[in-house]
Amino acid sequence: MSDSRQRTPDGPEGPRPILTVRPLEGCGGVRAAGEVGLGTHMIWERVLEQAVRGGETVYYLELSEVTFVDVAGAGALVAAAERLGDGRRFVVRRPPPGLRRVLEMLWPDQPGVEVSTT
Repeated sequence: MSDSRQRTPDGPEGPRPILTVRPLEGCGGVRAAGEVGLGTHMIWERVLEQAVRGGETVYYLELSEVTFVDVAGAGALVAAAERLGDGRRFVVRRPPPGLRRVLEMLWPDQPGVEVSTT
């Protein structure tokens, strides 16, 4: 994975959302900044797919700098978690409040996604 990927702004309809992703130092995972929405889904799904293929028992998603994750982004996270298998899981650190609420409402018992607010 490259050190950062982003969708850059400015199309005919105005600025587009940006999602920047960098590897976490010292553990398997990434630090993301920006938002997960229609304009950044491809980036988000590639990150999740790489995590599934990576083989780490715990894969950290540091989302303290993510301002928004839409329902499709939450669904992609859950779908990727279902493909992890064998006791593997995502630990989602400091997600935006909306993501935490969507996960609690739609996927309350998903064993492959652990939300950490610290």
